[in-house]
Order: sequence, then structure tokens, then C-alpha cells
Amino acid sequence: MSYKFGWIRGVFIRCLLNIWGVMLFLRMGWMTAQAGIGLSIVIVVVATIVTGLTTMSMSAICTNGEVKGGGSFFLISRTLGPAFGGSIGIIFSFANCVAVAMHIVGAAETVRDLLKMNNVGIVEHPSGTNDVRIVGIILLFLMTSITSVGMAFENKAQIFLLIILLTALMDYYVGACLNPTMEQMAKGFVGWNLTVGAENFGPDFRGVDFFTVFAVFFPSVTGILAGANISGDLRDPCDAIPKGTFLSIITTSISYVLVIIWIGFTAVRDATGNVADVLNENFTNCPDRTCQYGMHNYIQIMGMSSGFEPLIYAGIFAATLSSALAALISAPRIFQAVCKDRLFPYIHFFEKGYGETNDPRRAAVLTVIISIMFTVIGELNVIAPIISNFFMANYCLLNYSCFHVSYIKSPGFRPGFKFFNKWLSLLGALLCLAVMFIMNWITALITFIVVLGLYLYLLRNKPDVNWGTSTEAACYKSALEATLKLNRTEDHVKNYRPAILVLTGNPSSRPPLVDFAYSITKKTGLMVCGHVIHVRLTMLVPYLLTTRSQWRSYDLRVFSVVHQENELDRAQLSLTALLKKFRIDTSAVTVLYGAGEPPKLESQLQFQNLISKWLVDDDSTKNPLVITQTHLALNAKKTNKHLSLREKMYHYSKDATLIVMTLPMPVKNVCPAPLYMAWLEILTQDMPPFLLIRGNQTSVLTFYSS
Repeated sequence: MSYKFGWIRGVFIRCLLNIWGVMLFLRMGWMTAQAGIGLSIVIVVVATIVTGLTTMSMSAICTNGEVKGGGSFFLISRTLGPAFGGSIGIIFSFANCVAVAMHIVGAAETVRDLLKMNNVGIVEHPSGTNDVRIVGIILLFLMTSITSVGMAFENKAQIFLLIILLTALMDYYVGACLNPTMEQMAKGFVGWNLTVGAENFGPDFRGVDFFTVFAVFFPSVTGILAGANISGDLRDPCDAIPKGTFLSIITTSISYVLVIIWIGFTAVRDATGNVADVLNENFTNCPDRTCQYGMHNYIQIMGMSSGFEPLIYAGIFAATLSSALAALISAPRIFQAVCKDRLFPYIHFFEKGYGETNDPRRAAVLTVIISIMFTVIGELNVIAPIISNFFMANYCLLNYSCFHVSYIKSPGFRPGFKFFNKWLSLLGALLCLAVMFIMNWITALITFIVVLGLYLYLLRNKPDVNWGTSTEAACYKSALEATLKLNRTEDHVKNYRPAILVLTGNPSSRPPLVDFAYSITKKTGLMVCGHVIHVRLTMLVPYLLTTRSQWRSYDLRVFSVVHQENELDRAQLSLTALLKKFRIDTSAVTVLYGAGEPPKLESQLQFQNLISKWLVDDDSTKNPLVITQTHLALNAKKTNKHLSLREKMYHYSKDATLIVMTLPMPVKNVCPAPLYMAWLEILTQDMPPFLLIRGNQTSVLTFYSS
């Protein structure tokens, strides 16, 4: 049996570790030096707004039925369709592969700095970029070996890394409150100082601008999909994803702001590193900005400011490697989901899974190869903006998915997560798109062209899938609106086109008739084939009424009848759980015992009086419009059931505004028309307005998102 995670271990912890990544200990000082305390907090707030809006949209989509594996690809493809979903699935899989490289390079940079401190190197002296590449590839293979053991072991490793990371954070917060040593002051850590904080509040951009700094920082908040990306391994994705993701965003955003304040009030931008300059009060004097220390120049300034520096290095490895681990898990699973849908040719080789958890080993090998290609770049500030654009494109489509499906008001969109707004989702989509082009318009344009190319390819090839997407619903809505508009337009001889109603029944049963009519209307007029389809479950119609303003304040009560008294409790729980999965809000769910007690004498007499006009004694009559004694005998149990049901409805619902009930099912040649109509009459007599529905036993309530 495969292991399933709850919201804490499966989403909250995973998102924490994926958000607290390479930038936490290695670039917060650099960002504060460039943008200053004020703008750095603005960067965090803007990034949080983007991820918050995206999480709101994601939560609405992923609580609209059961979420399967594939994360954001599954959410977008099942909402906007295969063309959008397939294109972004490829891009997002690739982005996660690059994210692995980014976090690995961050850890390798720390190893390089440790080697420099000891004046040694692997292939360079002093240690440099080539050492970063070598260490990065070694760490990548180490992370791959952890993921190959299995999800359960990987999750245990994540918890261990989280403990280390939290300990390192506390070490920094506490250590930065202590009085600095002379050596620490020489390297830029001066302790809490209001004058330093005031000097660091404004920006001091050197070779970069606000949006470049934002692009470098943004990957620090892109871990919000870590839980959704393994949705197939979650016990209850609809509950776990919103709860765990929102809490992780709040936690990490607060921690980032605290780090900015801490470092901005305790460290200077430039420092010589010379203890003698401290004594001369000249340690911040750096002609031509040649200093090697201070926030601008020394990426390990948080470690140097801490109470116990080795803990910070442990935290750096925990933050970077845990994020790399999460991306290494997510990327192959997303790509496996894309391959399983067979949207693109030649890639189905990677859909194969192994073991009980369906591990995507082939896709994992491809992930490692791509990660190696970007790891050899060896420059964190080069890799980060590339990822930012990919993630922004993904977030843009997630927000647009939620807006689009909300805007067309599809009855199938009934998310369990209610705290979303279609206009906020649209704002999130536009914000993501704008930030993409402002950060780096060239990279954004390349991303846009790639997504557009994949989209047009899928649109042209029309994959053989039917997911009931909002794009199809929008086509129906547009056609309906256009038809209604034509209905309000007066006919004119210049615009006349033949419009033919062909009473075919099922069109496939009378192809010659369809072909003949089509010969008249082809590319000229409108041909409508008439076929009556019975649409069912009774539950959807009351829900649709509650979406209208005049019905919104009314309570929806659900009643069900069972014929075994010992099934009452089990049926109550099952019906409640089913309605929850159908995302239908009810004020009460009641299960009644519908057998064993005969109807009251009053009801029986009322029914006898009702059918007296059609009742005859001649059982041999062939008249279909009469009721014989044989008919009464054959249908006695059903008659009593309907009489008892009428009594229960009168007791519970006589004051209701509207009653919606499934029509009784008559048996052909056994129940005559007058008897059947008498059932309907006795059920609805002296009752509130009544809506009777009967379908063809086909569910129209969305349970599975696919």
C-alpha cells in the first residue's frame, strides 16, 4: 500500500523547505544592500501578493473535485484544456529542473567560500567557479540517491533538514543581537545600530536595478506548488493544499521581513575586513568600492553575524538541498503526468512508473541530465532570473484558469475553497505577466514564444481527450449569446439563410436524412438535429438555484430514503460525505426509513378517491387509460411507498419554498398512465411548488476533475 501524506508533512513542511531556499542565507544581505530596507520589504510584499493571489486561485481549482498527480499541469489542463495545460506542463517541468540546479549551485557556492577561508581549492586556487561546478554535480547525485529510496524516506529527510534550518535561523536572530567582536566589525557586522539602519533604509543599486533584484529574489517564494506537485501522494489534496500552502506563505514572508530588518540594522554595506581600520574608525572606507566585505560584497555575512557560524552553514545546506530535493521530486512527476496524457508525440517513453508509488524513474533521469546542464553554469545570479520567468508564466496561467472558469459560470465549477474572487485572479494573472516583462523582457518574450508555439501545436493537432474544460464551456456560452442576439434581430431578405430542424432522434440512426439536410445547409445555413435527451441526480438543480441572487438566502435541505432500518446511520454518513465531495453546501442532511410502516388510513382513502374515476373491474380490458384490480395488486408496494413518502414530505417540507424530487420510475406495461399520474398527484397535492426530475442515470455532478 502506497504511503499518503497529510497537510503538515505533505504540504506545509514541503512548501516551507521549498520556499526557504538558496536566497535565505546567501542573498538576503545582498538584496538589502542593493534595494535598502524599505524597498527590500516592498520586494517581499509584492512577491507575497503574487504568490498569495496564485495560491487563492490554485486552491479554488484544486478543491473543485479530486486532484490527481501532476500538480499545476493537472490543474491548468483540466481547467483551460490540453492546449494550455500541455504547453505550461512542459515549461513548468523544465523550470523545476532548472530550480534543482539553482539550489544546488547555492550550496556549492557555500562550499567554495569555505574552501576559500581555508585557502584551498579542488581544481582552482583560490577556489572558484570550476569548484562550484564540480561540487554542484556531486551534490546533485547525492540528492538523486535520496529520492531514489522513496517518498517516505525523502519526507523523513525533509523533516531533518527543517529542524536544522529552523535552528540556523534562530542562531542568526539571537547572534545578531549580541555585541560584535572586532573581527566581526571589520567584516561589516556592527550590532544593532539605529544610525546604520537609517543609512541602509534607502537603496544603493550597483550595476542592477529594482526589478533585477526582484528577479533574483523571486525564486525564494516559488515553492508554493510543492504540495500541489505531489497531489497524487496526498491523503486529502482538497483540504491539505490550501491550508498548508497559505500557512507556509505567511510563515516564510514574515521570516524574510525579519531577516531584512535584522541585517539592515546590524550590518554595513561595505567593510575592509581589517581590524586596524576598526580601531581607526575607518573600516567602512572603500575607495572605488574595492572592499571584499559588507552586505554588498560578502554573501556569507549572515553566517559571520550569527552566534555559532557552523550552524548557519548547516542551515544553508539544509535550505538549499531541501529545496533541490523538493524540485527533484516535483519535476519528474509533472513530466510523467504530461506524458501520460499523450499530448505530445515521442515522449510517452517517460510515462512509465515503477513500484507501488508509480515512481517516474525515466523522467527522473531526464531531470538529472537537464539539471546538470544548468549546474555547470555555476552562477546563481544568472540562473535565478531564468526560473523567475518560467514560474511567472506558470502562475499567470493558474490565475487566468481560475478567472476564466469563474467568469463563464460553469455549473461544474463548485470549489470547496470559497475565499476567491475572479477579478482578483485576473489581477494576479496580469500582475504576473507585467512583472515577467519588467524583470527581463527578452527572457519573457522567449518564454512567451515557447508557450505560444506549444499551444498552437496542440491546438492544431487536437489531442483526443475530453476533460470538460472552461474553454469548451466558453464556446457554448458564446454560441448561446450569439443565438439569443440573432433572435432579437429582425429577418431581412438579404440575410436569409435556410435553417432546418431535422427530427432525426439519434443522428447516427438516420444518416441518409442527416446527409440530405446537410446538402442544403452546408456552409450556408443552420441544421439542427432534434434528439430528446433526458438529463438527470436532482441535486444539481437546487444548487443552480442557490447561485441566483433571489434564491441565495434560502437553505438547501437534502432528504434520502432507505429501506433497511439498520442502514440509517451509515447512509447518513455516506450521503454527507458524498455531498461534501460534490461541493454542495447544505443546511441539513436527513435520511429517513422508508419501509415497514403502512400509510395512514387517511392517505389510503384519499388515494382511492383520486383513482376512482379510472378504476374498472374488468381485468381483461386492453384500454391503457384505465386502472384494473390487477394493476393495483401488481403496484401495491409502490403505491404504499409513495403514500408513505408523501406523509414524510408533508411532515418535513410543508413550509418549504420549493421541493425538488426524483420522479418515480414506472414499469412499462405494468403501471398504466392513470395510476402513474395518480402517484404524482398524491405526492404533490397541497404541497409547496414542486419540481419533479427524471434522467437517464447519467451523473452531471463533477466528482473527479478529469
